[in-house]
Amino acid sequence: MKIAFISPEVYPFAKTGGLADVAGVLPKTLEMLGHEVKVFMPKYDLIDESRFGLHYNWDVGEMPIRVAGHIRSAHLYQTKLPDSNFPAGQTGVEINFIECPHYFNRGKIYTTDNDEDERFILLCKGVIEALQRLKWAPDVIHCNDWQTGLIPLYIKDNYSLPTGQAGLYKTFKKTSTLFTIHNIGYQGKFSKATLNKADIKPDYFYPGGPVEFYDDISFMKTGISFADVINTVSKTYANEILTPEYGAGMEGVLLTRRNDLYGILNGVDYTIWNPEFDNHIPYRYSINDLSGKLKNKQFLLKQLKLPFNETIPVIGIVSRMAVQKGFDLFEEASPDLMELNAQWVVLGSGEDRYEDMFSALAYSYPEKIYVYIGFNNELSHLIEAAADMFLMPSHYEPCGLNQLFSLKYGTVPIVRKTGGLADTVQDWNELFKNGENTGTGFSFDSYTSYSLLNTAQRAIDIFADRETWRKIQINGISKNYSWENSALEYIELYKKAIAKRKMDEEK
Repeated sequence: MKIAFISPEVYPFAKTGGLADVAGVLPKTLEMLGHEVKVFMPKYDLIDESRFGLHYNWDVGEMPIRVAGHIRSAHLYQTKLPDSNFPAGQTGVEINFIECPHYFNRGKIYTTDNDEDERFILLCKGVIEALQRLKWAPDVIHCNDWQTGLIPLYIKDNYSLPTGQAGLYKTFKKTSTLFTIHNIGYQGKFSKATLNKADIKPDYFYPGGPVEFYDDISFMKTGISFADVINTVSKTYANEILTPEYGAGMEGVLLTRRNDLYGILNGVDYTIWNPEFDNHIPYRYSINDLSGKLKNKQFLLKQLKLPFNETIPVIGIVSRMAVQKGFDLFEEASPDLMELNAQWVVLGSGEDRYEDMFSALAYSYPEKIYVYIGFNNELSHLIEAAADMFLMPSHYEPCGLNQLFSLKYGTVPIVRKTGGLADTVQDWNELFKNGENTGTGFSFDSYTSYSLLNTAQRAIDIFADRETWRKIQINGISKNYSWENSALEYIELYKKAIAKRKMDEEK
């Protein structure tokens, strides 16, 4: 199968969040399963060309692309997806960079500039133009988030593109599209003027129409409306976004496509997140010998100048500090949380309100909580390896990754039962199989500070029972959330998209 994978960010070239990790791992996993994959992303000026060996494609040459009534000059750069586990440190997956300095030399990936819509109009058109010039017709184009949302429309309605591309319909006649929603809250909303900028037929813009969203244009809604198949990054989140509470206004259009909507969990790259091989932790350990975990706990607390007591659990937090992540609950419960018989190690950044809250707690309780405001990759690995528990009280969580890391590290998750957290963390005493308790963590339903506090207390109480605690750890470590499992599910979705495209063509 030929798969074009489109993302606004791809690790290790450019990253702001989990989407980059998905885009950096899923394509290489698909390749290992025997498929031909080409990845496309913008060529931001923050990408280190020499480090990654980018080279200009002279055969493609200059690509004139019309955006907002202007012809912009775009070019194609290429390299291979790096991976130290492959010979010469590279996979066979080709990474294609759409270069247009006018739009992508901004010193950052996303902006609040007035032409943010134009930047990703150019990406969408640039991908289609590059595919034609490469003479490579994919079986499926996998689009990710709102920045790629115009591609399904362009593929299905070639007449919306500028003249001079008569071969478009022939090139993509059999190409299907999958649109993945990583977070429904980010929708790519712009004014009606974007209609002309993107060369979209005005026929599509009317109240409730496929591109219209409260008298604006939404790239997210466009992708949902025109893609052959849609998915998001957990089964529970796929159901949640059909409701007003979680749909962020998109629940209406999603309900019209519910038969084409699926949920697939993101996977974990166990070559990076695995205590048996982790180069960022001083003591490695495995399911057969967890002694290294206690040594990591001693090491971390010594480094942070916190007192060590084997009987007192360390609760880790590595997160973006925002309301979405449940820190309004933490704030409300914080006086009582600080009275629990536990220590806290917190890493993250985000809204000033929550950064200030954690900084104040660290000042007031210097022997109970350590807070690092910012990004620190080594510390994030060490927290996973050293902590006894990991807290994620999210208001909503499309998939979540840290709970998956925690399971592998024997760090018991405490989560709110939503999205991917509900799909991956089974509450202790909630799930039994063949008479055995198969729980892997602690979870709560109600979005209240009382539920958070009560669940944290329940985990701390059970921590005192070493035999039970070890059973919970082993249950979690035994789980397999590898990317291969997720990739196999994506392959089935690609087949569904291809079949739907074929069926629509035959109508």
